[in-house]
Amino acid sequence: MQRKYPNLCKPIKIGNVNFRNRMFAAPVGGTDITADCTIGPKTTAFYELKAKGGAASVTVSELVVHPETEGSHMFHLDLKTVGSLSSFTYTADAIRRHGAIASVELSHSGQYAGTYLTDKDKKHGLAQWGPSAGVRPDGLEVKELTEELIADIVAAYGKCAGLAKIAGFEMVMIHGGHGWLINQFLSPYFNHRTDKYGGSLENRVRFAQEVIDSVRQAVGPGFPIEFRMSGSELIEGGYDLTEGVEIAKLLQSRIDLLHVSAGTYQKGFSVTHPSMFLPHGSNVYLAAEIKKHVSVPVATVGGLNDPAMMEEIIASGKADVVEMARALLADHELPKKVMTNRDEDIVKCLRCFVCMAERAVTSTRRCAVNPLIGREIDGVEIIPSPNPCKVLVAGGGPSGLEAAITAAKRGHKVILCEKSDQLGGILKGEQAIPFKYEMYELGVTLGNLAEKAGVDIRLNTPVTKEYIENENVDALIIAVGSEPLIPSIPGLKDDNVIVVNNYYLEKDKVSDQVVVLGGGQAGCEAAVHLAQEGKAVHLVEMRTELAPDANIRHRPILLKEIEKNNVQVHTGCTGQRVTKEGVYCIDAAGVEHLVPGYTVICALGQQARRAVVDELLDSAPIVAQIGDCVRPSTITTAIYQGYHAALDI
Repeated sequence: MQRKYPNLCKPIKIGNVNFRNRMFAAPVGGTDITADCTIGPKTTAFYELKAKGGAASVTVSELVVHPETEGSHMFHLDLKTVGSLSSFTYTADAIRRHGAIASVELSHSGQYAGTYLTDKDKKHGLAQWGPSAGVRPDGLEVKELTEELIADIVAAYGKCAGLAKIAGFEMVMIHGGHGWLINQFLSPYFNHRTDKYGGSLENRVRFAQEVIDSVRQAVGPGFPIEFRMSGSELIEGGYDLTEGVEIAKLLQSRIDLLHVSAGTYQKGFSVTHPSMFLPHGSNVYLAAEIKKHVSVPVATVGGLNDPAMMEEIIASGKADVVEMARALLADHELPKKVMTNRDEDIVKCLRCFVCMAERAVTSTRRCAVNPLIGREIDGVEIIPSPNPCKVLVAGGGPSGLEAAITAAKRGHKVILCEKSDQLGGILKGEQAIPFKYEMYELGVTLGNLAEKAGVDIRLNTPVTKEYIENENVDALIIAVGSEPLIPSIPGLKDDNVIVVNNYYLEKDKVSDQVVVLGGGQAGCEAAVHLAQEGKAVHLVEMRTELAPDANIRHRPILLKEIEKNNVQVHTGCTGQRVTKEGVYCIDAAGVEHLVPGYTVICALGQQARRAVVDELLDSAPIVAQIGDCVRPSTITTAIYQGYHAALDI
């Protein structure tokens, strides 16, 4: 078979272990961690799904090696806790039986213990240990590790690695990046010691070397050790790429794979996990430079989801392995699709941070575009219906498309009607904003998948009660979406006003001075885009905060982009009337003033198309309502409801 991406699909041998391709599943933390910090069955299923999707390696994250100095509620592995070793054994087996190599990330958060606790107040009851004493930015005291404690932690790395090998893991990853403990020792920003673990680079690397030696002694020769490091901390006072190269050179003889990431927890979340505002592959340069100076294989990571880009990375020698986290949540079958030349079917990660926000808020996982994530134990196979029937889906947005695809896979005869001439629903509007283009692509991909699944797609076809009755369907799924909310503000329907949903159709009308009316997520993102184009942008919001509807991971990044791009923000301001000169607003003090701009973008939210829903409710024996026509929400809700509505028929 001729592989479209031969370098990406080529096997690689690391240590004494063969990997089936160059696409690895990077560490992503589990969810149902038991009270005893063992792996719950939902998490086992979570990792197994990635293995089924074709990844060469799947890394379980994070195994805290020394709970005595790292009280985070993450995985522990010991022989004392009932169910600890067995939970790791079942998980390794679940990964390995699908042909993937099971790996586990050995970790210690150091002074950032408690980062992933949903109850943030509990951090105050944890021991915060680091290479040097000090105070964290959030006010928590950090204690300096003694040499005795350092030796104990070093031994714990080896002990956990040995138990992981017994459990059936065939590789371990040592987490030495992102501001965690090993990185804290490597970093001049964190490490101010004057003993053998501080000062010179050779001293700062000593702890990492001792950890690797401890692990090697436990697992033996030939057992792959992957070391994850930040190629550069990318903060003032931290080490840069030049020193990152030297760190790599001092570690390479002890490891089998060098995993080069970027940044530090201190300031670099949106760089370590590149946001939609950064180019894909924005951290690859770090791995590419380090690879020039080391002899071991190098892996790169960070916002990668395009097979063509990943193929070029391998083919050009920038890295030997590509690792993906969010991309394999969005489409766990990405590696399998690459291997079978079906890359056009890949559902790409939107870099919306739903996955990471959900874990921080609810200790679960979700993905905006993959309804299985975090719910894998409920079943990942679409079972054919014993009673196939005729299904009509009204609406071709993300919810309707997901419902149609799933219903067709169940064996139903599916008709999808879309009143416009293009599928995608509200996602069509994202094609004009470069950093949101993948949201537009989602609609295109789902449309193609629906067609391949055999869905009868009918564009320019509004659905009425009579239409449904004439089709004589057994089930109706109503996914007619929402429409822009346009309040009765004088002038809001004039020619200089563009509804944000229609920006992609009218972008040429936008002047160099713009007022965005509405500071929710959609308005904020529109304001950032327009400012990036060099326009003078004013953002008006009646509430005291911007983007309260954005998730807790995306929101701070979005707010920084607003600041960075010099968007002029007016919170606590209510629009009163629109004129050719801008929007007259009343501020919190009750004073009216003009916010200037020749073009006004209306981004005041969405409202469900309930009138359409009410008309169609009794048009078929089985009727379901999904997505924004129920209540304006998110892509996540739309996809999830669409998938399950189809399963219920």
